Amino acid sequence: MSSALKKHCLIETEWPEFGAAERPPVVGIAELEARVAALRAGMASQNLTHTVVYADREHFANLAYLTNFDPRFEEAILIVAVDGKPLIVVGNECEGYLAVSPLFSANKLRSERFQPFSLLNQPRSDSRKIQEIFSSEGIGKKSRIGCIGWKYFADSEHPDGAHAIELPAYLVDTLRSLAGHEAVINATALMMHPGFGLRAQCSPSEIAFFEYTNVLASEGMKKMLFGLRPGMTDNELASLTAYNGDPLSCHMTLVTEANRDLGLSGPIGARIPLGSPLATNLAYWGSNICRAGWVANSAEDLKPGARDYVEAFAGPYFEVMAEWFRRLKIGTRGGELAALIAEKLPFKRFGIFLNPGHLIHLDEWLSSPIYADSDLPMRSGMAIQVDVIPSSPVYFSTRMEDGIVLADASLRSKLKAAHPACLERCDKRRSFMMDVLGFDLPDEVLPLCNMPTIVAPFFLRPNQVFAVR
Repeated sequence: MSSALKKHCLIETEWPEFGAAERPPVVGIAELEARVAALRAGMASQNLTHTVVYADREHFANLAYLTNFDPRFEEAILIVAVDGKPLIVVGNECEGYLAVSPLFSANKLRSERFQPFSLLNQPRSDSRKIQEIFSSEGIGKKSRIGCIGWKYFADSEHPDGAHAIELPAYLVDTLRSLAGHEAVINATALMMHPGFGLRAQCSPSEIAFFEYTNVLASEGMKKMLFGLRPGMTDNELASLTAYNGDPLSCHMTLVTEANRDLGLSGPIGARIPLGSPLATNLAYWGSNICRAGWVANSAEDLKPGARDYVEAFAGPYFEVMAEWFRRLKIGTRGGELAALIAEKLPFKRFGIFLNPGHLIHLDEWLSSPIYADSDLPMRSGMAIQVDVIPSSPVYFSTRMEDGIVLADASLRSKLKAAHPACLERCDKRRSFMMDVLGFDLPDEVLPLCNMPTIVAPFFLRPNQVFAVR
C-alpha cells in the first residue's frame, strides 16, 4: 500500500467555538421497545428461547441500551423471553432507581428483587432464590438460553468459545442445572459484535446523546489545556475540567513525568514541570477525549533527544491520521485502515499496539472492526473512537482522540429532522477540519466534539496546531 500523503505543518489559529450541546431527551419508549424487538429477532436467528442480560457498575451498557436502567452498587439481570414483558431483577438499592427506565414507568417491564445481588450483610430474607426466578420465567429442559455479558470468545481464545461465559458462575451454573450445559451459550455478540451487534449502529437519538457527551468532554479538555501552567499539580489541572456530574465511562487518566511509566494512572498529586510529557483524557458515556504532548512552549523546552518531536514523530502521525480520515468511508474494510497505520506508522518507531480505531458506545470500548485483515466494512451509524495511540521512550506520545459517527444521507436526514442543531454543529466542525486543518473528509463523517482533530504539540502554546497541506 502506498500513496502520497499530505504533509504536516504548524499553523496559528484560534480554536473555534461550536457552541454547547443541549442535553437530549431520554430515549423514548418506542425506541426501547424496538431495541428489545431487535434482540428477539437476534434470539430467533440463534434459536434461543431466552436471553439473560447481565449488568453491574462496570458492565452496564447492554442493559442500559435495552432499558435505560444502569445498576448502581449492585448487579442486575434482564430476562427476555420470546414474547411477553421482560423481567428485570435487581438488588435492594436498585429498586428505587427502576423508574429511570421509561419501560418500567410505562408498565412494560416487570421487576423482581433478588437480594443476593445486594451488598454484603444487607437484608437477605425477602426474595426468591435465583433458580425459582429462572424457572418461573419458563427456563427448563426445553430452553436454549443466551447469556449476554460484556465479552464473547472465539475458539482460538477458548477451546469451546460458544460455551465460555463470563457471567458470575452461580448464575450460569443455575441456568445449566435447569436447561443443560449445551443449552446455555454466550450470546454477547448479538449486542456487541462490530459486524452485526445491535449497539454497533446508532440511531439519531444515540448520536445526539453522544454529541452531547463529546462536547462536555472536549470542553473540559480545552479548559485543562488552556489552563495548564508549569508548577501546578496534576490534581489542580484535573480540577479545571468543570466535571458536571454526568456518569463517566472510564477513570480519568493524567500522566506526567512523575508517573510516565504508569499509562492508566490518574492524578497523583505531582507537580508538573516545564518539559514534562502530558497525556490526559476525559470520558463521559459515549465519549472519550484524549490528548498527549508536552508541557512546553517549543521544542527548546524538551530534552535534546526529543527536540525533533514534531518532524520525527508527531507530524508524521498527524499526516497519516489525515489519510485515515480520508479513507474512512462507508464500505471501507477495517483491514484497510489497519494496514494503513501498520505501513505508515511502523510499530518499531511508533509503538501502536492496540486497534487503530474502535467502536464506542455508552461503554468506552464496544468492539472494533479495525484490525489486521478485517473484512468487516465500515457502516452507517457506527460511532467510532479515533483512538490511534503511538508510544515512544524518546518522544512519549501524541494524540487526536475524538469521537465521530459515520452517517449516510438517510441517517443525516433523520438526524436533521430530530436534532437539527446537532447536525448543524457537526457540519461546522467538518468545515473547520477541511478549510482550516486541510482534511479531506468523506461526506459521511460527522465530528462530534468541539476540538475536532485539533492537536497542539506544545501545550503551553495551544493555538499552534497541526494542519496538512
